[in-house]
Amino acid sequence: MGVSEEIRKKLLPRFRETTADRVEKISSALLELERGAGSPEALDELARELHTLKGEARMMGFVGISSVVHAAEDLLKALPQASPGERLDALLKACGALVPMLDAPVDGGDAAGRLTESLRALIATPAGSPEASHPERGDAATAAERSRKASTPTPTPTATSTSTATAPSPPSPSPQAPRPDSRMELRGEKPAASIRVDVDRLDEIAALAGDVLVEGERAIRRSRDLNALFARWGRLSDRVIALAERLRDARTARLVEQIEGDVHLLRSDTFRFSRAQSEAASSSQAQFGRLAERIGEARLIPLSGVLAAFPLAVRDMAREQGKEVECVVRGGETGVDKAILLSLNDPLVHLVRNSVDHGLEAPGERAQAGKPRAGRIVISARVDGDLLAVTVEDDGRGIEAPKVRAAALRKGIIGEQQAASLSARSALDLIFMPGFSTREQAGETSGRGVGLDVVRKRVTALGGSVTVDSEPGKGTRFTLRMPQSLSLMKVLLVRIDEDVYGIPAVDVDSVGRLDPKDATEVAGIRAVRYRGRLLPVVALGPLLSLNGGPRSKRPLVAYVIHGNEGAAVVVDGLHGEREVAVKAPGAFLKGMRFVTGAAALEDGRVALLLSTPDIVAAARRLASPAMSRGRDRRRLRVLLVDDSAIAREAEAALLRSLGHEVEEAVDGEDGWRKLQAGSYQLLVTDVQMPVLDGIDLTRRVKATPRFLKLPIVIMSSLSAPEERRRGVDAGADAYIVKGELEAESLAATLERLCGVGA
Repeated sequence: MGVSEEIRKKLLPRFRETTADRVEKISSALLELERGAGSPEALDELARELHTLKGEARMMGFVGISSVVHAAEDLLKALPQASPGERLDALLKACGALVPMLDAPVDGGDAAGRLTESLRALIATPAGSPEASHPERGDAATAAERSRKASTPTPTPTATSTSTATAPSPPSPSPQAPRPDSRMELRGEKPAASIRVDVDRLDEIAALAGDVLVEGERAIRRSRDLNALFARWGRLSDRVIALAERLRDARTARLVEQIEGDVHLLRSDTFRFSRAQSEAASSSQAQFGRLAERIGEARLIPLSGVLAAFPLAVRDMAREQGKEVECVVRGGETGVDKAILLSLNDPLVHLVRNSVDHGLEAPGERAQAGKPRAGRIVISARVDGDLLAVTVEDDGRGIEAPKVRAAALRKGIIGEQQAASLSARSALDLIFMPGFSTREQAGETSGRGVGLDVVRKRVTALGGSVTVDSEPGKGTRFTLRMPQSLSLMKVLLVRIDEDVYGIPAVDVDSVGRLDPKDATEVAGIRAVRYRGRLLPVVALGPLLSLNGGPRSKRPLVAYVIHGNEGAAVVVDGLHGEREVAVKAPGAFLKGMRFVTGAAALEDGRVALLLSTPDIVAAARRLASPAMSRGRDRRRLRVLLVDDSAIAREAEAALLRSLGHEVEEAVDGEDGWRKLQAGSYQLLVTDVQMPVLDGIDLTRRVKATPRFLKLPIVIMSSLSAPEERRRGVDAGADAYIVKGELEAESLAATLERLCGVGA
């Protein structure tokens, strides 16, 4: 769940204490079962404790603990009534490993992975069987977990990999035991040509290289200043010699000759020093540039660390849906910044899920359309200038713009007038709006409370963009473009009054003077026709809450294009394009609107680096008020029902951050009492709770005429398709998986159900 870091830090000590208590209760219950003293009620209580622990761990970001508990939960369901033996031993061993994981990395490290796999192997092993075979996991979330594990960079031997959903992978050969004399043979081998270096250490070196690069720029600047000083000295020496000549006579002839000689000698030495200094500065700057470039290349990590997991993940997802899908990966050797690599995985997982669930047809439907029975997904990566371009393309049914337009209109995302004026390309872009879906019901693979809006948001946070192209009946292609590296960046330096700002050069199409005759007004908004498109004109100064310099009839403009959107940004001055070392915003700048970082300049000033997506979005909101969906906010009174204190506190904080009033209930019965006694506009409930669970609470509410129109959102860590169907059948209006919930998706759900702005 997307709780803020502030809330997580606040809840962490309590979570550690609660987890230790839960693990102790679970261990005691398992020992009771081992002794044969466990009742069915005790087994239910044990299952509930495991489920609650899994949800809390996932919410707090401890994915390793969540994964292990999830496997233990599944193993408990498969536990035979008699002779549990080895399985109970494994569950107890898992309990012993959980508390130490609180101090391990949040993914649990290798230990969590091994423990999870061993538990799942026992699920597939009949009771008493001496062998443990690894089962194939059908849950689509599992396929995503595999690709998440790939976020830890691991080299792969080839740049292209392929997997088909119907073709099982051949068994890997067992490793051969080394010969007794192998260690002796190794002594004569050559040392390895490469060594392991911590990426964080490379990041530190890269930061220093960036600082050295700035020092090189300063050296060039000092060299120019020195040359200008020497030029002034040359002019002064000419005057000194001219004056000496005028003063020459018989008495001063020898003195004048000495002065002229000294001046000529000094001029000669000055010239040689100036030339040597300029050459040294230029040479140093070139070497500093090459150093920064090489370090930048060294810290790039192959994309294969993420992409290699997708063929197998697609195979699992396709099988779960009864489809045949071939997944091809290209460009795995492409290197990217570590931050880009770690942030790219989740958007790709969602796009691939989207292709399998929504895009690709079933084999029979494909055969009727004259297509191969097996669908095809191609994930490719390449470097285009300073940008990384990653595409996810399928040969499925495509996206029909009229259906997108109709769905957006039905959900209130756009109005009728805007729908009528939208082009096909602009209509396709609506799929990235919060709360958008052309389906009334969520798919088992994709619909988990996270939409394509989150994909765009995460890519945009990296300074990137997402576009979609589709042809009905032929397929769909999503293209993600983002910087290859976040440590060095080419920027256009612009001036607002006396301050300097940097705009990513990759987003600046051109600069120039804005001719008044080229400008126009559309609905009171100033705009300019630029290369076949109408761009809003926005002054950067007022956008940054600055006054800016004196106004001009022909102001300087930077034409900024990001994705399919753009703006003509008015500035006071231009200082050219250069490469800068990007510094993360500190506590003072963090959260400052439009600012993504800072860079030191050679003249000692600091340039704030601006977010192009935010600038373009602000200009778009100014120019298209209808697109901003500017509804009046309405404060909801929400009843939140959850038996986990930690989950309840985190969920309440998220709802309150959206501006709503929240009252809490500790279980279903408590929630029912408060619902009858109070007045609420929304009910949010967990599923597994003592006394009265969320499903029965939902049925009871919907069976009461007074509450018939009350919207109900089930917020649970249960993600299985049958659990979703249970919730919908009971009368829930929305079903959201806790582990994938974020503020944006929750706000979109509330807007759809209750008509409130977020």
